[in-house]
Amino acid sequence: MKTDQQQHTQGAYVAHASTDIYGPGRVLSEDGEFRRVRFTHFVATIRVGDLRAATPVEESEMKTWRQRKTELYGNDW
Repeated sequence: MKTDQQQHTQGAYVAHASTDIYGPGRVLSEDGEFRRVRFTHFVATIRVGDLRAATPVEESEMKTWRQRKTELYGNDW
């Protein structure tokens, strides 16, 4: 079983565990019990215990969103 600090590693698709206001996101980096997460409208630092794995639908939404941004702006956004 993974400990909280081993969960949601860099590149993982996640969502906030208690609210859907953030939408799905992708973990950019890890710092102990915190994760820097790129959500669709902003980047936030969230405690790992406040995250859950994204559902397949949420992961698909995030991948589509990232693809559109890359098409519009390349990798410099």
